[in-house]
Amino acid sequence: MDREKLAGIFHAVSRVMDENKDYLIELDQQNGDGDLGISMSGGFRAVSRYVAQAEEADLGKLFMKSSSAFNEAAPSSLGTILSLGMMGMARHLKGKEYADFSEMNEAMDKGLCLLMEKAGSKPGEKTILDALCPAVRILKENEDRPAAEAYALAARAAAEGSEATRQMKPVHGRAVYYGEKGIGLLDGGSVAGKLIIEAIADYLGGAG
Repeated sequence: MDREKLAGIFHAVSRVMDENKDYLIELDQQNGDGDLGISMSGGFRAVSRYVAQAEEADLGKLFMKSSSAFNEAAPSSLGTILSLGMMGMARHLKGKEYADFSEMNEAMDKGLCLLMEKAGSKPGEKTILDALCPAVRILKENEDRPAAEAYALAARAAAEGSEATRQMKPVHGRAVYYGEKGIGLLDGGSVAGKLIIEAIADYLGGAG
């Protein structure tokens, strides 16, 4: 991973979020305020533009500035949460202009750890973590495979994790007010997480 490939990945994720903007809004309107699609589309577009134009090569600095750009463009709870994840990745990648597959997986794991610490959340609580945590676990378990193959497996795990949120009771955010009524509904944040992993898998599968 270097700046050029990172720019390609963020562009791919941004495109997928734009394509699914209305779907994410629809999901969020079931038990949230309906801004999920707007914040994910705007946030990743801002990051994609920043990285594409940046002259910075240090991955740590790129992720730190991406965190700020995302948080500013996506003023929502999930926007803040994903910004924390990028910040955790930035700390791990500080000083690196290139990171191999294993290093990126570890960076993602560190990002999730910071996210969970600051947000006070964990998998099983009907959030984006239910898609991202299984995906990162699969990536780390398949580091002997080509990245494209590992991400294809991770995308499947993220999709399964997202689907599993239908059976979970909301623990965080506005969805908590819906209580038991939230059971049976697909969590929009988990779908956003699934889309992130799928976009990266598609990008790598197409050889970037």
